[in-house]
Amino acid sequence: MTHMMTTMTTLTFNHYYRYAELTDILNGFADSFPGLCRLVSLGKSFEGRDIWCVTLTNTATGPDTDKPAFWVDANIHATEVSPSVCAVYTINKILSGYANDARVTRLLDTRALYIVPRMNPDGSELYLDDRHRTVRSSTRPYPRLDHQNGLYEYDVDGDGRTLTMRIKDPNGPWKAHPADPRLMIPRDPDDSNDGEPHYRLLPEGLIRNYDGVNIKIAPRLEGLDLNRNFPVEWVVESEQRGAGPYPASEPEVRSVVQFVIDHPNITGAITYHTYAGAYLRPYSAHPDDYFKTEDLWTYQEIGKAATRITGYPAVSVFHDFKYHPKETTKGAFDDWMYDHLGVYAWTCEIWGPQQQAGIDMKKPGGGYQFIEWYREHSVEDDLKLLKWSDEKLDGKGFVDWYPFKHPQLGEIELGGWHDEYCWRNPPPSLLEKEIAPHADFIIWHALISPRIEFNDVQVQAIGGDAFHICVVIQNTGWLPTPVSGRAQEKQLVRPLEIEIALPVGGTLVSGQPRVEAGQLGGRALKITPYESTDPTDDRAKVEWVVQAPKGSVVTIKATHQRAGTISRAITL
Repeated sequence: MTHMMTTMTTLTFNHYYRYAELTDILNGFADSFPGLCRLVSLGKSFEGRDIWCVTLTNTATGPDTDKPAFWVDANIHATEVSPSVCAVYTINKILSGYANDARVTRLLDTRALYIVPRMNPDGSELYLDDRHRTVRSSTRPYPRLDHQNGLYEYDVDGDGRTLTMRIKDPNGPWKAHPADPRLMIPRDPDDSNDGEPHYRLLPEGLIRNYDGVNIKIAPRLEGLDLNRNFPVEWVVESEQRGAGPYPASEPEVRSVVQFVIDHPNITGAITYHTYAGAYLRPYSAHPDDYFKTEDLWTYQEIGKAATRITGYPAVSVFHDFKYHPKETTKGAFDDWMYDHLGVYAWTCEIWGPQQQAGIDMKKPGGGYQFIEWYREHSVEDDLKLLKWSDEKLDGKGFVDWYPFKHPQLGEIELGGWHDEYCWRNPPPSLLEKEIAPHADFIIWHALISPRIEFNDVQVQAIGGDAFHICVVIQNTGWLPTPVSGRAQEKQLVRPLEIEIALPVGGTLVSGQPRVEAGQLGGRALKITPYESTDPTDDRAKVEWVVQAPKGSVVTIKATHQRAGTISRAITL
C-alpha cells in the first residue's frame, strides 16, 4: 500500500512520461482502485512492449462488458506525447471523482471506459530518450532499410535541440525582417543579389556524401504511419505513405482492432494527437454530403459540445484538414470506427501554438486554415508568434541565432523555433492547463451513449397459478441504441433482446421466451419545440403469461450490444 499511495500522491502533469514511469502510474491506479480500475495489455508492440489498456467502471454495478463503453487512445504518433499525459489526467480525474462528483459517479456506475494512454510505446520511447530521435510512428524499418544521401536532421552542436541552420548565400530566398531581424521573410521576386544579406534555411543536421557544393535533402525515413494502417479504404504504400504492407499489418494496430471488435459495447471514441487545437471528424476522403444526413447533424451537435467544453473548433478532415488539396487520407482510426462500426469517433489535435499567440485560424470565406497556414500566412502572424515566445515562454520558444562552425558547411548560424519545446507539444509549464478540459469532454461524450433501463414491470395474477407479466424497456441515453444511422443502415448491431427465465416447473402459456425488440431511439436531434413529434420510439413492450406457483421467481433479462445488459428478478 505504501507504493500505491506514493504513486498516486506524487502524480504530476508537468512533464512527459517515459514508458517505465507510465507503466508504474497505471499499475498504481489499478492497485489503488481495484473495484474501479483494471489494467490489461492489448498485446505487444513491434519491440515487445505491452500496449496498456485501462478499463474504468464500477464492477459492483456490473462488468464493463454489460455496460455501454467509450474508447480513448493516445500517442499513436511517436512525438505526440502530450496525449499520453491527457489520458493519464483523465484516468486520475475519473478515479478521484468517484463518490465525490455526481457525474463521474454516474459514469462509472452505468458506463465503462477503455483508455489506452500510449498506443505506440516504441516510437515515443525513441523520442523521449536523451537524443530525441524521431519517427512518424512505429520503429519497424519500413519500407527501406538503407540511409539515403543528403541532409538529415541531427543535433550537430550537441545541445539537445535540433533547430534550423541559417546560411548566408547571395542567392538565398530569405532575408531578415527589418523590424525584428530574428524573423526570416521571403525576398521580393524582383530583389537583386546586391545589398542586404540573404540566407538559406535548412534543418540542423549533417550531409551524407556531401560533394562540397550541392545540398540535397535526404528523404525522411519516417517509415510506418500507424494511423494509415486501419482497415478502411486502405491503399498501398505507393499511394499512401506509411500505410504498411496490408491493413492492420502492424501489431499495435492489430491489437487495437481486435480489442474493439471483441467489445461491441463501445459506443464512441476519441483518439488524441498533436497539434492544431481542433477536434476532427470523418470523413477524411469524402465531403460531408457523403454522410447520412442525420449522422452529420449528430456529429455537428457533438462537435458543438466539444467546442463549448474545450474551446477547440470541431471540423471536418476533408474540408478543413487536408495535407494537400488534391490528396486525401486513408486508413485512419476515426474513419474506421465510424464507417465500419457506426460509432461517432473523433481525432483531437491537442495544442495550437498559433491560437496561443492570438492568431485567428479561420478562413475569410469560412472554414479553418490549420494546414494551409503553413503554406501561406502573413508576416504579422510570425511577429505575433515571436511576441508570444518572448512574453509567455520567457524566450524559450524561439532561439536567437548564434554562430557555429559546421563540420561540413563552415561558418553558419543556428537558431529559430525550438520545435520540440513549444510546437509538437505544449511546454511543460502549460501542459496541465491545455489537457484538463478534454477529460470533461470525454465524460460528457461517454454519458450520451445509449443505455437500456427498466421503465415499468407489472405482474398481475389472473387466476390459479397464472400470471400476466408486462415489461417496458427504455433507452435513457441521448443516442439511439445502434448509435448512428450508419450502424442501423448496415445492420451492424443486433436488436434489443428481452428474455424470461422461468422457475423450475414453470410454464410459458403465451409469448416467446426470447423476443427481439428492435432498436430504440434516443433524444438526439430533438432540438426544436416547433415540431412536436416525439413518438415513444425509445421504448419496447413485452408481455407474457406464465404458470408457476405463487411466490416463485422469474427473471427478466434485456440485452443490447451497445446499450448494456440489465436483469430483474420478479416474485410472482
